[in-house]
Amino acid sequence: MNIAIVGYGKMGRLIDRLATERGHNVATKVDDSESITAATFKGIDAAIDFSIPSAVVGNVERIAALGVNIVEGTTAWQEHMPHVRELVERAGIGLVWSPNFSVGVSAFMKIVNAAAKLMSEEPEYEAWAWEIHHSAKKDAPSGTLLKLVDEMRAAGYTAKVDVASSRAGAIPGTHEIGFDSGADTITLRHTARNREGFALGAIKAAEWIVGKKGFYER
Repeated sequence: MNIAIVGYGKMGRLIDRLATERGHNVATKVDDSESITAATFKGIDAAIDFSIPSAVVGNVERIAALGVNIVEGTTAWQEHMPHVRELVERAGIGLVWSPNFSVGVSAFMKIVNAAAKLMSEEPEYEAWAWEIHHSAKKDAPSGTLLKLVDEMRAAGYTAKVDVASSRAGAIPGTHEIGFDSGADTITLRHTARNREGFALGAIKAAEWIVGKKGFYER
């Protein structure tokens, strides 16, 4: 594929390296919406956006107008989701969004969903959801943690879930779901060692979205 990277920070540089190792051509690297033009995106099969929340809508508007499919990895913009869905449908492109493209996190979501379904039948247990990330992460709680709580709700868990976040140091990301009763505690935890899992998952999503139309949420 010919890939465009939007937002060339730590994640953008990692995607650049891993995509090249997988045999793709990173043809365009941009850091702002105004650099998204017909000239810079000529021949692009998919764009991967890891920019900033305030730039997402503008980025999608410009990329969609060029007919290029998108992998959206930025979080904390979900209040604009209806508008972005409309942009995608009107332009006839494909967009896949996830708060976390890690393959391990995707599996963890399913595990949490299954656990919440079981624990929804056990009223003596109370639940919590906690995460910790590096101090530079802008949104708290993270989009991943909120999605995990959504998975619990989708599984039928209706009791209160105490949600908490911590920010410190250079931690890539840890997410924890727990259930506690007077008799015992059940703890489910996913810990990222580095950002490579996130970047590789985004590249795989770009490979998947090519040729598709519509808004997909992972």
